Amino acid sequence: MSWFQILGNLLDPSVFIYLVMGVITGMITGSLPGLTATMSVAIITPLTLWLSPEQGFAMLIGVFNSAIWAGGISAILLNTPGTPASIATTFDGYPLVKMGKGKLALGINVVYSVIGGLFGTVVLMTLAWPLSKFALKFGPPEYFTLAIFGISIMVSVSEKSMVKGLMVGFLGLLLSTIGLDPMRATPRFTFGNVNLMVGISFIPALIGLFGIGEILYQVYNKDKTKKTIVEDNNSKESGRLLVNFAEFVRLIPVTIVSSIISVVVGAIPGAGGDIASIICWDRAKKMSNKPEEFEHGSIEGLAATCVSNNAVLGGAMTTTMTLGIPGDSVNAVLIGSFMMYGVQPGPRMFIEHIDFVKSTMLLMFLAYLLILVFGLIFAQISSNVLKLKQEYIWTTVTLLCIVGSYSLNNAYLDVWIMFIAGILGFIFKMTDYPLGPLILGLLLGGLAESNLARSLSLSGGDMSVFFTRPISLGLILITTLSLVVPLIRKWREN
Repeated sequence: MSWFQILGNLLDPSVFIYLVMGVITGMITGSLPGLTATMSVAIITPLTLWLSPEQGFAMLIGVFNSAIWAGGISAILLNTPGTPASIATTFDGYPLVKMGKGKLALGINVVYSVIGGLFGTVVLMTLAWPLSKFALKFGPPEYFTLAIFGISIMVSVSEKSMVKGLMVGFLGLLLSTIGLDPMRATPRFTFGNVNLMVGISFIPALIGLFGIGEILYQVYNKDKTKKTIVEDNNSKESGRLLVNFAEFVRLIPVTIVSSIISVVVGAIPGAGGDIASIICWDRAKKMSNKPEEFEHGSIEGLAATCVSNNAVLGGAMTTTMTLGIPGDSVNAVLIGSFMMYGVQPGPRMFIEHIDFVKSTMLLMFLAYLLILVFGLIFAQISSNVLKLKQEYIWTTVTLLCIVGSYSLNNAYLDVWIMFIAGILGFIFKMTDYPLGPLILGLLLGGLAESNLARSLSLSGGDMSVFFTRPISLGLILITTLSLVVPLIRKWREN
């Protein structure tokens, strides 16, 4: 069938209504801390068995796209990422709320998530094969240098005190070593607890550091601060939902660069939106004429992370559909959904099930158009959260954090990890230690260690393996430049 015939079938009310339901479901689950996009799709998948393939997959695609965008809502309003991909959204989203620009931050999240998502979908439609072939070239050396590049961003998120940032970052790297050794499978720092064999669960730690830590900080400072976030967001400036024309023009370079980077990172199996958003935030800071605004409420920083969170989905779906290799954990669940409907992802999918491929691409496109409509409406409503009494917000967020942490693995240990991370987050905020480097170390430490071990095992201990492969060498050069250029710039200013 032609594209127009398939589009007509998808716009049929019996199918379109399920796409709408999926978008709304993803919007709700994605905005709740701990209920990740992966969990949302996994929960919805069995329910779609009662539907026709067209209806079921329309609902899954709606949840898949919407949950990632919605993760930015709690990241902005509560400083608690709804999904791991929204980690970097907290860097500038919540500071904008504290500046009284909560609605503007939510509007940027909607509009630039849609822009990134549409860009990724267009790439999926046009460049699926070349991008997937590039992703296949990534082996252990490339993954290791990619992780090192991500870890080098510790310097960018530690500008107030590089020493403090590096100390916190190395603590994150140390925590990432808890669990089984990636090569020998021997336990490390588990203290006999079998639940720690798989390491510290990243999402409970993330929820604790940003969610519980922020609540404890606000409770501690409640009586000391008369001018509240609520008062700031009732100001005249807070009523603006969209960027003005000058700001839109200013954000064009950041949008383009973040979209391209994210699609490429998304196509690399196992990379995902969390890594892409942190890399794009760092690139946006280095491109900006106002880098001092980053971490203090930069619309460039927020837009870059929102674009990347969703553009990465197009790259991930490219690898999933063309090669049958999941680009991230959400796509791993989607592969199961493909097979449930009798479709085997891989090269032959584009020959034997071309109509299904076209339907998936058009569903993603339609989902983002729905997100734009529902997102702007929901942004107006959700901004009213800031008008509630702080005690209500603190209680609700704490309960959501507990439920989200426990539901991940149905383990009480994850709840304890969340609370311990929350106390640690509170102490770091009180002593002005940045949280970003800790998350980077915890997120990328395991990736770096395991791929370093595999690389050296394959090369017989020869370190030249990282310098003789074009992609890994390129990543090393980019990492070096990202560390050296800011130092040279500061030296010239002084």
